[in-house]
Amino acid sequence: MSKRYDVILFDLDGTLTDPGEGITNSVAYALERYGAEVPEKQQLYKFIGPPLVSSFKQYCGFSHEKACEAVGVYREYFREKGMFENEVYPGIPEMLQNLKKEGKRLIVATSKPGPFSVRILEHFGLAEYFEFVAASNMDETRTEKWEVIEYALSSCGIDDLSRTVMVGDREHDIMGAVKNKIGSIGVLYGYGSREELENAGAERIASSVGKLAGMLSEG
Repeated sequence: MSKRYDVILFDLDGTLTDPGEGITNSVAYALERYGAEVPEKQQLYKFIGPPLVSSFKQYCGFSHEKACEAVGVYREYFREKGMFENEVYPGIPEMLQNLKKEGKRLIVATSKPGPFSVRILEHFGLAEYFEFVAASNMDETRTEKWEVIEYALSSCGIDDLSRTVMVGDREHDIMGAVKNKIGSIGVLYGYGSREELENAGAERIASSVGKLAGMLSEG
């Protein structure tokens, strides 16, 4: 299926960069503070992508108030070390450079708070490729992915939704795209499974950065 995309929204964690070490270390730091059992690192991968308050509530049984406190503890580690315990997926800078040369409008749409998102993009030399970074707020508002996507579309004055696509590795990215009536591509090199992405309604699935680059350059 060939389709032309003029506006491309990218998730950050699990799509542009692999934040596995930093996020899991930050979650473990928070759990230790609360005296909670810290599972194996692989079991903490489920924290990558969804809003953190929701994850602490769902996976740790925290109340809303305690979950918000836990996010504050998480950020103690994340802002000092965790955000840099991260790496760009191979092929991402080259793909972004080519898409930019083709005249595509590139936007980041992430549930990670804005200040952290911008610092990460700047640290890894990716900021120059994006015209706008749509993110959540530090006060835990605009954390749902559909809200972030809606904010991105509104802020950038994007009216032609038929040529706009959201790229992400988790179901929240896909469901957010569906709610905002834009296209969606799920990537398998991140932290979501094919089943998760397809069940969420992904229009297309990219198994690698190379496959994704081909899909986004079509048309």
